[in-house]
Amino acid sequence: MKITFYGHSSLGIEVSGKRILVDPYISANPNASHININELEADYILLTHAHGDHILDVEYIAGRTNAVIISNFEIATHFGNKGLKSHPLNHGGSWIFDFGKVKYVNAVHSSSFPDGSYGGNPGGFVIEGEHKNIYISGDTALTMDMKLIPIRTKLDLAILPIGGNFTMDVEDAIIASDFVECDKILGVHYDTFGYIEINHEESIHKFFDKGKDLMLLEIGESIEL
Repeated sequence: MKITFYGHSSLGIEVSGKRILVDPYISANPNASHININELEADYILLTHAHGDHILDVEYIAGRTNAVIISNFEIATHFGNKGLKSHPLNHGGSWIFDFGKVKYVNAVHSSSFPDGSYGGNPGGFVIEGEHKNIYISGDTALTMDMKLIPIRTKLDLAILPIGGNFTMDVEDAIIASDFVECDKILGVHYDTFGYIEINHEESIHKFFDKGKDLMLLEIGESIEL
């Protein structure tokens, strides 16, 4: 499984020969100006919720690539009504796709489209691939529901927001990593706006002091599990 960071909470995942995009917010992010969305390929697009900083480039990329949008019922229906392919999930529900099993899990946040219309309840995803399992929390507060995840799935990586203000901060993300029983963390949702700027070195050391590995990738950088 190869994971590429495209800035903010945007990710590319390659698994079992399939290409997945998560929460593509790239074209309006000045930190990601070197990423050309016309060069991004996708078989699937996973959306955690409807906020503009998570869905900005969905319609354009899905229209060009014919990707299947996977999200909650309301978001999937929204894009389906625009003629795009979609697969709806709801909390606790899962589906086996050709790249692995995807489960939609709880997140504590809000979810509305940029025009203010209802975007359903926010969520996260647990992806069980052929060899590796990952948790994408989406934008969320620290929640006890995270403790349910390792009951069913042993994780190899947890992808957690760490910027604070709108989501968990570093300290809460450390607790979240305890709850999901995963010590390998990829940080997202930081530095894009003034509200969520972090001290990189300090954040990495806080995780390290708890015996955990926090990865803060450069935009466009990849890791392999």
